Amino acid sequence: MAPAGTASEGELPPGQRRVAEAPVVHVGEIPSFDAATWHLRVEGAVQSELRLAWRDVLALPQVEVSADMHAGTGWSAIGLRWEGVPVRALAAACEPRPSARFVLARDADGYGACVPLDAALATETLLALRLHGDPLQPARGGPLRLVVPSRYAWKSVKWVRSLVFLEQDEPGFWESRGAHANGDPWRGQRMS
Repeated sequence: MAPAGTASEGELPPGQRRVAEAPVVHVGEIPSFDAATWHLRVEGAVQSELRLAWRDVLALPQVEVSADMHAGTGWSAIGLRWEGVPVRALAAACEPRPSARFVLARDADGYGACVPLDAALATETLLALRLHGDPLQPARGGPLRLVVPSRYAWKSVKWVRSLVFLEQDEPGFWESRGAHANGDPWRGQRMS
């Protein structure tokens, strides 16, 4: 079995098919972006809540990650090159309380997904600013998208505006409609 988030040569999670490019799929309208008024909140079960302006996000340490994206609908895009801020860098700044077990990512319109803390803090999980070296396009979640390669794509929330550290799992948009709470593609966790 391949490591979480990556497919070895020719191997895909159960029920997946390889596609040349990740389809553009989203719920609701693509929001507008104004760098002067945009902000990211990091809150919940943390020692220090954060409110970061766009310039603050750009000033955070950034990494490049090559990772696959697997959709619950069956497609897999292999070797996507994401660049952005590791979620673990934000966690270091806000200091999650020992009781924190999950991270809920939300956009401004209420779409959200919750992931276990270990998946949120994994080396390959980040808030993406770029894809394949180019600024992340709005249709693909720009300016800022959560990328959680170890989970199905519905967990990689587009247009992220808040990260909430939680003590208990909170169903997100798809989970409240029957999607599996964990969403691990290697275990085929599509529906609960």
